[in-house]
Amino acid sequence: MNIIFTIFLLLAAVVIANIIHLIYPKIPLSIYQIVAGILMASLPTTATDFTMHPELFMMAVIAPLMFNDGQNQSFRVLSKNVKNILSLSVGFALAAVIIIGATLHLAFPKLFTLPLAFMLAAIITPTDAVAVKSLTTNVMMPENVNTTLEVESLFNDASGIVLLDLALAAFTSGTFSLAHGIWYFSYVFFGGIIFGAILGNLLITLRMKLMSQHVDIGSIVIPINVMTPVVIYWLAEECHFSGILAVVSAGVVHSILYDRLRLTSAKVQMATKTIWTIISDALNGIVFVLLGLLIPQVIGRTSPANLLKLISLSVMLFLIMLILRYAWARWRLVNLHSPKEELNRDSWLLALGGVHGTITLSLAFSLPIIVSGHQFAFRNSIILISALVILTSIIVGAIAFPIMLPRKANDYSATEFHDALVKTVQYAINELKSNTEDRAEKAIIMDQLSSQMTQYYRINSVVFEKIARKSHQLELEIIEQLAEEEKISEKQAEWYSRIVARSIYNTGNHTFMSFVSTVIHRIKWRIIRHRNGKVQAQHRRQLEQHQLHPDQFLSFKAVFNLLNQEVNKFLDTIQTPKNVNEITMIRRAYLQRAHFFNRDSQVDADRMNALFVEAFQFEHSYVQQCLADGKFSQSLANALNEQISTDELVMVQSME
Repeated sequence: MNIIFTIFLLLAAVVIANIIHLIYPKIPLSIYQIVAGILMASLPTTATDFTMHPELFMMAVIAPLMFNDGQNQSFRVLSKNVKNILSLSVGFALAAVIIIGATLHLAFPKLFTLPLAFMLAAIITPTDAVAVKSLTTNVMMPENVNTTLEVESLFNDASGIVLLDLALAAFTSGTFSLAHGIWYFSYVFFGGIIFGAILGNLLITLRMKLMSQHVDIGSIVIPINVMTPVVIYWLAEECHFSGILAVVSAGVVHSILYDRLRLTSAKVQMATKTIWTIISDALNGIVFVLLGLLIPQVIGRTSPANLLKLISLSVMLFLIMLILRYAWARWRLVNLHSPKEELNRDSWLLALGGVHGTITLSLAFSLPIIVSGHQFAFRNSIILISALVILTSIIVGAIAFPIMLPRKANDYSATEFHDALVKTVQYAINELKSNTEDRAEKAIIMDQLSSQMTQYYRINSVVFEKIARKSHQLELEIIEQLAEEEKISEKQAEWYSRIVARSIYNTGNHTFMSFVSTVIHRIKWRIIRHRNGKVQAQHRRQLEQHQLHPDQFLSFKAVFNLLNQEVNKFLDTIQTPKNVNEITMIRRAYLQRAHFFNRDSQVDADRMNALFVEAFQFEHSYVQQCLADGKFSQSLANALNEQISTDELVMVQSME
């Protein structure tokens, strides 16, 4: 039960940090999450006394994250950057571990033996692309540097893990064989890549087999995809390959599948992408919350005298790594494809982009508590140094990136986007209204289209109530006229008047009381409709006695269809650009009421599909026309087209 409460607290901390970042996005999300973890550690509950199990953490958290990064990468991009991958993930990783390890040993020979120094160097070598994205959300990172950082983080994690294993083995045994080290590195590194590619290909073959026989089986394919990284990591580790590289390789193979499928399995692809986005965001948030949660625990086990020394050592290690990364790029040992005049800036960006995160934290906690029958005395210090290096890299990046890079800026505001979307949807609705055919289908389509812009309404309550009262008054006048023409009885006129009295005023109010009021109101509709049937029969007999044609009597449904039709004509005459939002809201209320009274009517599903396609074509056409006329900028038009396409896909799926 305690572990469930711990998971709940971790997720709650992630959500709270996300909300605060949404309100004030100038501070990177990762910092909010770390602070949330630190605050969580102060809660008076044993659920925060978290003990990290490295193997479980790697399999349940890191493996899914790395698999998702792999399947989001383009194989074409990876193939173009093979040299950079080998340069940073193998060459630089080895050079950094050797240089930093040797520096530590020479500077502090009594504290750090060579194996211990190499262990610490291997832990702080891996980088975290997600942490970099968190720091560069609001700035324009050059594409060449961003791509290099992403492909580096996919593979250098495994280098850090393998090098740590070698250093730990040397520390435990007291001996080191260079030949064995090279063989072990090659076996684990390249074996993991090959193993993951083979298993990934087998799983893709299984998926293609299922799809060829049963089209898209989302309930089977998606769970298989979610379980893939955990299973592949476990099997690779059992074979003594790199589990991390295996899941990355399997993820890259899956990215090839998605490139080939594209629209052939759009529904499953969209669902898979959404699920993985949620999983990735949650797991990344949990990692940084855990970092904040564990920092007070580690500091609590460190004496004040040693704390200042460890902080100084952490800053020194970060600076050495920063200089090494800069030199590696500046001396063109990695090809950033930068123009000569931008090489210096891009080299610093690559250096600052070496932000540490998930793997560094998990490697530090993977250190054994007991070594050769004795307690590993340096374990707590190494964990604290690693955590401080992570914090330093994040803080420095958060300060440096906004200074070095221009801020992302749209040439339109959120308000302008909302207004443009409302006008676009309204244009499509008006175009549909101009066609008098397919009224039942159009009523449903127009109601659904109105939902596209509901969240962007800014309603003037005074204007809304004024128009609603006029619409209601028009309904009452029509009901009175029908009674005078003996198309409905006086009793029915009274009933209709009571029904329409409150049918509009709850439109813009989505409170609980409004929901209750709507339910009660619909129950009344059913009761009155039942009574109305009896009055109909009685009135028909009276009409027959007076030798009048019974068809002159209007049905319950016909009365409300007439009311809706006349009110919409009235709204057409008074609509202006200033009251379009209020009128649209009132139109939607009448559309929903018409749909309620005509819900028993048969609608043509094929015709509805055609109307949906036609409506979204109207929207795209309107955007293109406004772009051509100079009313919309290119970036605003792109954002609107993307929103329309997303709405169209969601609408198609809901109809299925």
